[in-house]
Amino acid sequence: MKKRSYNIILALFLILSVNCSVNAQSTIEVPKGYTTQIGNMVSMLEDLKTRVTSSVKNLSQEETDFLLDKDANRVGAMILHLAATEKYYQVYTFEGRAFNKEEEEAWMTALGLGEKAREKYVGKPIDYYLKIWDEVRKETLTKLKEKDDTWFKSLGAEDVMSNQYAWYHVMEHQANHMGQIRLVIKRIPKK
Repeated sequence: MKKRSYNIILALFLILSVNCSVNAQSTIEVPKGYTTQIGNMVSMLEDLKTRVTSSVKNLSQEETDFLLDKDANRVGAMILHLAATEKYYQVYTFEGRAFNKEEEEAWMTALGLGEKAREKYVGKPIDYYLKIWDEVRKETLTKLKEKDDTWFKSLGAEDVMSNQYAWYHVMEHQANHMGQIRLVIKRIPKK
């Protein structure tokens, strides 16, 4: 029994080790140019983005537009939702405000998902959605590099949450949708 338990633990360790080395980083390190706390968050955000991207980057048009059921969201729409959420927290933390009218028009359908997103976000290749997220992330990385850990710990707009907590929320939101996206991909009928 002990040998079997040892073999199971060893097998799980090897699977996790291979998964980390193939699909993600295996350490959290502060990228050059960032303060410690912000750099740790950047490292985690970038790891999640890499894993989400590697899960979807080879999807065909049919797979990108697949609907699991009538109330589900397409993978492309979920990627745009991640970009929209990140964009919202950019203006919230860096500018201390909510979306303006122009930003609402550009981002609210993706932010809300649902029926409007099912109608609007269809017929575009996965690269279309990933490119938008890349552009949003580039801005996030630039703006975070301009900030320090004192700013990160401080309360943001309306004294509701710290800037650090806001970016933690972006990170955990991406992790939640990564699981949802992977579930949808596993349910796409194989030809």
